[in-house]
Amino acid sequence: MTDEHFMQQALGEARKALDKGEVPIGAVVVQNGLIIGRGHNQVEMLTDCTAHAEMIALTAAFNYMGAKYLPDATLYVTLEPCVMCAGALYWSKIGRIVYAAADEKNGYRRVTGDKTPFHPKTKVESGIRGEESLQLVKAFFAARRK
Repeated sequence: MTDEHFMQQALGEARKALDKGEVPIGAVVVQNGLIIGRGHNQVEMLTDCTAHAEMIALTAAFNYMGAKYLPDATLYVTLEPCVMCAGALYWSKIGRIVYAAADEKNGYRRVTGDKTPFHPKTKVESGIRGEESLQLVKAFFAARRK
């Protein structure tokens, strides 16, 4: 299985959020080629500002593994994590983060700049299916403005 495949799975989660009227962001946590956690934004549905895709996927992965750390796992997420999610990812000690598109407005880099908020061993990559991810978000907000 490739990064492209798992990002496609995260995009599927984002589409679930879109279908529910949520900001279309999706995430999956993968370890040893197996998806161990899935999530999509559920902020409106749960009336919970912490119900981001990353948080839900991490919680599912912790429950699946019966562990509070994920050093051998990869998070695939359709948009750059916010500072809150970056904090949770730091504490999870996740091994790798792959996000599709940058979030200039709410992404962690807006606050941290060039400093990484993640665990020192965490590797970060971006750009896989980024345009597709951005188009989902842009379409969501364009429809809201009508």
